[in-house]
Amino acid sequence: MMKKVSLLIIAIFATAMLSAGPAEDLIKNSGTHDDYPGSKYLVLFDSTRVEVQESGLSYFYTHQLFKILTPEGAIDKRTITYGYDPLSAAAEIQMVKIYRKDGTVETLDTAHVLDYPAPARWIYWGAREKMIEVGRLEPGDALEVRLFKKGFTYALLQQDDEEKYIPPMRGHFYDIVPFWSSQPVLEKTYMVILPADKPMQFEFYHGECQSSLRFHGDKTVYRFTKHNIKPFEREPNMVAVSDVAPKLLLSTSPDWKAKSLWFYGVNEDYGSFVPTPEVQAFVNDLLKDAKTETDSISILTHWVADNMRYSGISMGPGEGYTLHNAQMNFTDRCGVCKDKASLLIAFLRAAGFKAYPAMTMAGSRIEDIPADQFNHSVTVVKLSDGKYHLLDPTWVPFVRELWSSAEQQQNYLMGVPEGADLKITPVSPPENHYLKIKGTAQLKRDGTLEGEFTVTAEGQTDAAIRGLFTRASKPEWKKNVEKELLKINPNAELIETDYGENPLDYLAAPVKITVKYRIPGYAFTGADEISFVPLLASNIFSRGMSHLWLDTSQEERKYGFRDRCSRLVELNETVTIPEGYVFLNETDVAGIKGKAASYEGSESQDGNTIKMHQKIVLEKRIYQPEAWKEVKAVVEAQKKMAETPVILVKE
Repeated sequence: MMKKVSLLIIAIFATAMLSAGPAEDLIKNSGTHDDYPGSKYLVLFDSTRVEVQESGLSYFYTHQLFKILTPEGAIDKRTITYGYDPLSAAAEIQMVKIYRKDGTVETLDTAHVLDYPAPARWIYWGAREKMIEVGRLEPGDALEVRLFKKGFTYALLQQDDEEKYIPPMRGHFYDIVPFWSSQPVLEKTYMVILPADKPMQFEFYHGECQSSLRFHGDKTVYRFTKHNIKPFEREPNMVAVSDVAPKLLLSTSPDWKAKSLWFYGVNEDYGSFVPTPEVQAFVNDLLKDAKTETDSISILTHWVADNMRYSGISMGPGEGYTLHNAQMNFTDRCGVCKDKASLLIAFLRAAGFKAYPAMTMAGSRIEDIPADQFNHSVTVVKLSDGKYHLLDPTWVPFVRELWSSAEQQQNYLMGVPEGADLKITPVSPPENHYLKIKGTAQLKRDGTLEGEFTVTAEGQTDAAIRGLFTRASKPEWKKNVEKELLKINPNAELIETDYGENPLDYLAAPVKITVKYRIPGYAFTGADEISFVPLLASNIFSRGMSHLWLDTSQEERKYGFRDRCSRLVELNETVTIPEGYVFLNETDVAGIKGKAASYEGSESQDGNTIKMHQKIVLEKRIYQPEAWKEVKAVVEAQKKMAETPVILVKE
């Protein structure tokens, strides 16, 4: 049974929620859409009280009051939905009350709350939602909601009764509380009530809040409040909102090393990585021709990456932090990141390597406070150099890397026997992810362009280009190459293409595609003038140049921004032009040389040929705001060459 909290603590919490007066007064005095232009509804208060037991079992009580400002806001709040995972949490919608603008008050019957499987894609772990229909609302109406949840966010091993709601790291509590919102918030309060002998560390990031710590008998009460939270304004291509917006992190775990040791122990105790005789025999056969440890690591990593389907279904014991065992993963060959990581660890151990799991956060930063900011599982292996090396079988199917450089500048925590602190993956040099396109062409007087070019790529860019083949059936391969031409000009004709015997054999060599083409009417022609953009300057095969998708409309940035990966692009083309024509607008762009990005580009005439050259270097995946000036200039320079035609005039 839940322990009762003292009336004093409840009174403190109630005061925080209704500091401006009764609900009706709050609603009446809070303003209208005119006071909050662009907002759909107003959050009058959003308050959460968490009662943490000695075991770590936690009870969450949330109380919210919303005022509808626009018809769109009424639509947003026409239902109340509360998600939970029944393996690790129980949830209730305890009360929903409507305050009509005409003064009437309606309390909804919670017997009408529905409980149904949550919509899912790729991962089907049995998550559910509670939902109650509110019905028609009008601007000026308000909605009061009380929610309850016990348990935690991530599932471990399924237990009976209350045991399954106790967090994996028994006796500990953590939470990550966003203090940002898409709609204005007048007051947000978060309160944690802990046993007095359970110390907790916390930090508020990217802003300030009112905080207090009070002792009450055998309890310690932490309270955090922030007023007048404005809607968070996003920037295009920015880093994760959680990296820059106000948030609160709390944890009773002493440090990351303690979490690392726990993560190591819980999986070793469960026997997640013990290779069965069947697994051992399979690994022995896979490695029969391997000559070096690098050969072995590559063979095992890519086998798991390519042969284990990413699809998460509920498999009973082993969800969450405890990874499914080798026999289950090898038999099913289906799972999510932790299952792929687990099978690779078992394979590596069968091959004699020391391998362990690691946790990381794909898409955002992990802070110093040891709250569990993880959404992805990978593998680490200790090689003969005595160092741990990262492997990711989830992110490298048909990728020539063993660790995806789309995960550079990303925090991770290893579950190793000696324990580890939080680490960050290094930047991958741009030359590891090059795109090189080189070609020759002939421009005829009638505007027809005929030519040939060769595309080569490596690393993450190789994967982007090779996707023409790896993400399509063989009958579609030629058509996919042709589409790259048709994106540039609808009259393009693919004459011949050569992509080797088997582009699915991605480990054999970097991707290489040679294309012969013809494009009638490619150039604009006049009596004594021809204008055209060299084909390779027109950003053909842009699938290998994700930096071109950056929105450069902003002059300055407040927040960091990100691309897919570091990258080197080299474009070179020689176009033979009709006799007697002179290049009117030769260009030699002033070089952009910076720490974050660089560019060089030129178009010039040499006899009866036009030579185009561009070199673009983008140094990393995640950039600080001050790097925007350089990256913006580089992207715009490349785009400008694609948009500026070569103009030829008759001598």
